Amino acid sequence: MRTHLLNRVLSNDLPRSRWLALLLLAILLGLAFAPFIFPGVKALSVAAKILVFIVLVASFDLLLGYTGIVSFAHTMFFGIGAYGIAIASVHTGATWGSLGLGFVLSLLLTLLLSLAIGLFSLRVRAIFFAMITLAVAAAFQTLASQLSEWTGGEDGLSFKLPALLSPSTEFSQEPLWGVALDGRLLCYYLLFTAALLQFLMLLRVVNSPFGRVLQAIRENEFRAEAIGYRVVVYRTLSSVLSALFACVAGAMLAIWLRYNGPDTSLSFEIMMDVLLIVVIGGMGTVYGAAVGAVLFLVAQSYLQDLLRLASDASQAWPAVSALLSPDRWLLWLGLLFVLSVYYFPTGVVGRLRSWAALRNATAQKAANVP
Repeated sequence: MRTHLLNRVLSNDLPRSRWLALLLLAILLGLAFAPFIFPGVKALSVAAKILVFIVLVASFDLLLGYTGIVSFAHTMFFGIGAYGIAIASVHTGATWGSLGLGFVLSLLLTLLLSLAIGLFSLRVRAIFFAMITLAVAAAFQTLASQLSEWTGGEDGLSFKLPALLSPSTEFSQEPLWGVALDGRLLCYYLLFTAALLQFLMLLRVVNSPFGRVLQAIRENEFRAEAIGYRVVVYRTLSSVLSALFACVAGAMLAIWLRYNGPDTSLSFEIMMDVLLIVVIGGMGTVYGAAVGAVLFLVAQSYLQDLLRLASDASQAWPAVSALLSPDRWLLWLGLLFVLSVYYFPTGVVGRLRSWAALRNATAQKAANVP
């Protein structure tokens, strides 16, 4: 009964690896109890950013890993969601109605733009579509910087949230396990719930008949067209769905930060981070988004601190201490990425699943030997 229920929740896409199941369970519990396990402002901010990037990366993997589409406009839809919340809150006040209005309008704009890009651009081949989306994303970033009356320009927009989500709102005078029960904590669990629901929704999408067709298009577009599937329609729907999820992720980021600017949600660096996370976690698997986001963002956030400790501990060897300087954290992050790609060419999730499949095949072959 429990296995059947778990199958339904995970859309019949079980981890298929004991180690992967344990890793995903650790991530789920770690994020669920992050405010209590990892106290501190920085740790909570990292956990919230992980929640946002799980949704953003999983939505991008719907394009890249499941449909085989390379798009550089994904952060544009991410930024639309963030700007929708920010602009509505600044111009109409810190109310729930403002959040709802900004959210709905950003979803509508995302729907129209993604549909237009899909219809006009998805008929072109791989590299040309990638260049078109890159040009559109760059144009949108420039537009957001220049429309300072609405977007705040390069300075961005700071705004207030409804009082219930404000850190100054306390639900109890007594802390729970040393953690204050305030609006900031409520905001975090709203993000956690939204991320979990969207993660399960994306699992359902990729494991539905629609998702199977997307994978068929990725493997052989001409064969999928030959057996009767309208490839352009499916690719366009995939692009629209992916953009809508990215828009929601952007709204989540704006709500957590209570700020948005071009560098916060439209930067090309964010697109590069998304690509790196997809490769680290494993393309073509929603689970890879969760694993990759945790590994990458934790390394990005704490690698400098670890290098500082290592550098201080190796003061007796000046050359080693200089090599482990916190200023060289990007070098070490790049090295970690190269090693992860070398040892996990199909990503962490792909490698764990292949190990489990090999072990099961070996065990089955041994059991069949008379």
